[in-house]
Amino acid sequence: MTTLTDRYVWAVVRTAPEKQRPELEQEVRGLVADAIDARLEAGSPTAERDALVELGDPLALAARYADRPLTLIGPEYYLIWLRLLKLLLAIVVPIAAVGIGIGQFVAGAPVGAIIGSMIGGAIQVTVNLGFWTTVVFVIMDRSTKDAPMVVWSPDQLPEVPSPTQHSALGQLIASVAFLALFLVALVWQQFNPYLAGSDESLPVLNQDLWTFWIPWFIALTVAEIGFAFAVYFRGWSYPLAGVNVVLNLAFAIPAVCLGVMGSLLNPAFLDAVARHTDENFDEAWRITSIIVVVSLVLIATWDVIDGFYNAYRAHHPRLSAKS
Repeated sequence: MTTLTDRYVWAVVRTAPEKQRPELEQEVRGLVADAIDARLEAGSPTAERDALVELGDPLALAARYADRPLTLIGPEYYLIWLRLLKLLLAIVVPIAAVGIGIGQFVAGAPVGAIIGSMIGGAIQVTVNLGFWTTVVFVIMDRSTKDAPMVVWSPDQLPEVPSPTQHSALGQLIASVAFLALFLVALVWQQFNPYLAGSDESLPVLNQDLWTFWIPWFIALTVAEIGFAFAVYFRGWSYPLAGVNVVLNLAFAIPAVCLGVMGSLLNPAFLDAVARHTDENFDEAWRITSIIVVVSLVLIATWDVIDGFYNAYRAHHPRLSAKS
């Protein structure tokens, strides 16, 4: 007839390898016996039961003997897992939601279906990111017993942000929202009429641009979204200011050249607008084109200067504090 001690010892040793069970059984029986003796000396009428309650769950005791963590992710990887998961959720989920929305819009889905698809897609991407990221870290935590694969060092300490640093959350949200709207507008103008009373779809942009330049601008806009996240998480630096120069030149030079050559807008759209306006349309359009081209140059120039100024202030916190 088995006692509570026998059942407890068996619950502990059954998870151990066969060769280790005899030695482990002796250790556990000795531990239980000591706990029972202490209870008997204290005058407990249920010494055996009280001793086993004090020792706790046998599986937890077995895990301590086997040096096997009962946590999903141990403290060595928890903070790395948390930082990476936050970063992935902040970058991947919004981009995926915008991509799903654009795809649904191109497919001709109604507004309600587009919003529902974006919400559902964001939830699905969030769940998958959380699950697979956690699985990877669980495997890392279980497979590296001697030393963690990633070791923290003081070099990883972040810089103290300046009070006027331009990577604030509000600016990140504003930048991503503007760029996402720009992406939607590029696709929207292709499939929707813009003139009141017109049954014909008249895209604003020249249809020949779809062979290269519109995809080029779409890719640059996606890159700008990624750049906005990089500035938010890392802060301004001279390398990021250099990347900002490249992105501005890659966007402004083709846009200005296409505007100057008159190849940016759809000729059919311009003709339709001319028919619905007065005789001074050509002159008004010429002035408008000049204003748009000059604005593109000024905006790109200012953004480049602002990027290097932010990088300079990030490396000179005293200047930031005085500003």
